[in-house]
Parts: sequence; structure tokens; C-alpha cells
Amino acid sequence: MNTSWVRGSRVALLLSLLAAMSIVCYIELVLRPHQVAESVSLGIPRGNLSDLYPRWLGARELLLHHRDPYGSELTREIQTGYYGRPLDPARPNDPKDQQAFAYPLYVVFVLAPTVGLRFAIVQRAFLVVLILATAASVLLWLQALDWRISTRTKIVWIVLTLGCFPAIQGFKLQQLTLLVAALIALAMHAIARRHFVFAGILLALGTIKPQLAALMMVWLCIWAAGNWRERRALVLSFAAAMALLIGGAEILLPGWIGEFRAASAAYYRYTGGGRSVLDVLLSPAWGRALAVVLAATVLILLWKVRHVRETTPEFHWAQCLVLAGTLTLIPMFAPYNQLLLLPALMMIVRGADLLWSKNRLSRFLMVVTTVAVFWTWISAAALGIAWLLLPAATVQNAWALPLFTSLAIPIMVLAVLLFHRKTLCLAQS
Repeated sequence: MNTSWVRGSRVALLLSLLAAMSIVCYIELVLRPHQVAESVSLGIPRGNLSDLYPRWLGARELLLHHRDPYGSELTREIQTGYYGRPLDPARPNDPKDQQAFAYPLYVVFVLAPTVGLRFAIVQRAFLVVLILATAASVLLWLQALDWRISTRTKIVWIVLTLGCFPAIQGFKLQQLTLLVAALIALAMHAIARRHFVFAGILLALGTIKPQLAALMMVWLCIWAAGNWRERRALVLSFAAAMALLIGGAEILLPGWIGEFRAASAAYYRYTGGGRSVLDVLLSPAWGRALAVVLAATVLILLWKVRHVRETTPEFHWAQCLVLAGTLTLIPMFAPYNQLLLLPALMMIVRGADLLWSKNRLSRFLMVVTTVAVFWTWISAAALGIAWLLLPAATVQNAWALPLFTSLAIPIMVLAVLLFHRKTLCLAQS
């Protein structure tokens, strides 16, 4: 065995553990104290702050007491648990996010096993589920991309994934995005094994966050059309599962689709949402114009590779392109969504040597992408050291430092995928 390789893999594992610890320390010593201090000074309410709670309470009240989860009365009850009290429009510092039930109603089927339990128990159990699902998604993506690496390297990937800011933010908030990301990973793994019916069902469940699954389903429908005879089971099973979910929800609450649409529109209105990464970095007008161009470009490229088999590098590239495109185009930019970039980052790391040796543009994109991804860990570690040397209040004033590159990450990943498709696919061969 090559002793230098063993030594290098041990160093990588140690560094990954330190990186994960730096994010935990940043959140517990800098970010959370800053948020608490700001809440106290401005009178901002803080309750359980669990993104699972509105969905869980809505599911419980619908399934056990037949109450409309989209109703204003239940929204105030949700606010009491989430914020500690109902929001008061007369208080200018109260949060704008009403925390209403703004999910497709069929999310209650996913949460149904938990509605008879106390929320404190559900919280703890769901945290374990999210951690295990996120760790498992790393292994699922490695297999779906057909990337064979050592066990120690797999552990490094798992540690870095669990210890990145998007994952820990998702764990803290108990975000269903992490569950959807794991469902997509499992679905892509199933497609790689030609278990199309199972994949279609998983993707239907993933539409509990429709904005994250929509472009993936468009791509898979395009891909299925490239060989309909062999791949139609994927589309048909998805359609059948969606029919069962939507129909079952309609039985529980007739007319729920209209209420969901109204709740979604209200969510974007009161949160000032509806802005993508491009809108924030450029302007709404320029951002939307570029989004149209990018969406058209992505769809054209996907159409060109619709005939490829599920085990080819071109198919792997297309999956990564769809997920990176999703995060760039959807009208939201929360960091926890960036766990969907995991397969694209794997593909870029795998092709790093070829990308670096290609030309100046590829080296520039690699450097900027690497800095954008690792900046959070590096700056979090720097703040942790500063916390030991400087007054805590001074360090807390720099709470936003690790988030400076957050908006750039999906754009840079998408750029690498768009400009270096052939190189990335060659590296996977």
C-alpha cells in the first residue's frame, strides 16, 4: 500500500472534521448569539423556529380534527408555536414570514405517521432522519455517478456534506428540502439501476417541494421521450403516483389546489420572495432576462442528450446540470437548497485534473468555484479563532462573513457544467 496516499487520506479526513467543527462553532458561537441578541433588542419573537412545525401542525389538525391547514385560524396557531406568539402587524420588527401552511396538501401523507406524537419527539426523530438521509445521499450519488472511491474518501465526502453550512442550516431549521434532496438522490440511483417505477414514485414524493423537482421532471420526460419504449415506466409511474397523491388530498380537502395556489402567492408576497439568485446579483429585470436565456440553453442541451443511456457520463452531466440550473433559476436562494449541488461538485472534483490542464478559462472557473465553496469553512474557522482572541460582540458583528459567497456557488457550478461538458464527461469515462 502507498504510505503517502494513506497519510494524505488521513490528513483529508482530519481537515474535513475540522471544517465541520468550524461551521458548528460559527453557528453556536457567532450566528445564533447574534440572532438572539437582535431578537431581544428589536422584540422579534422566537419560538421553536422549526420549519417542520407548520407542516406537522397542519397535517395533525387535518388528519385528526378535519381542520383546513390553509385557514387563517390555524395560521395563528402555527405562529404561536413557531414564533412563540401570533405575529402583530402593528409591530414593525415582527417577521414578515407568516409561516402559513404553503405546501401541497399531500405532504400530510408523508407526515401522517407523526401526527399522534408530541412535537418535541417528532423534532428529535426528524433530525435523526435528516442526518441519516443526508449521509446516505452521498453514497447514493457516488453509486448513481458510478464513481468508485475508497471507504476513507467516502467518509470525507460524508463529513464535508454533513458539516457544510447548507446541511447544518437545514438540520437546525428541520427543512424538508433535505428530505427532498435525499429522495432525488435515491430516485437517480434507482434510474441508474433501471428501476424506473420505483424512481417515478420517489420523484412524485419529491414534489412536496415542487420548485425543486419541476425541472428534474421536465428533463426526465425529455429523456424518456428519447427511448419511450424502454423508459415510459418512469413517466407513467410518476403520473400514477401524482394522481394518487393529488386525488387523495382532494378527498381529504376538496378544492385544496386553489387554496395552495393562494397560499403560495401570499408567501411570495409577504416574504418579498419571487427573486432568484440572478435577480439578487443583477436586478429583477436583468435577472429574469438572463434566466430565460439560461432556461432555454439548458433545455436545448438536455434535448440533445435525450438518447443517452442512464449509465453514461452524458446522463450524469445532465442530472447535475438540471440541479444546478434549478438552484440558479428558482425564485428563492436559501443556502440549505445547495445540497442539491452535491452530485455536480462530485463531478467537478472527479474532473479537476483535466479541467485544470485544459485552458485559462477552465482554471479561472475552477479557482473561483473552489474559493466560493470553501470560503464558508475558511471564514468560519477564522471567526472561531477570532472568538478566542476578541470580544464576542466584536466577532458577532462579522456574522455574515461566511455567507458572502453563498449566491455565487450555484452560478459558478452551473458555469463549469455549461462550459466544460465534454471535459467533465471525458473525466467520468
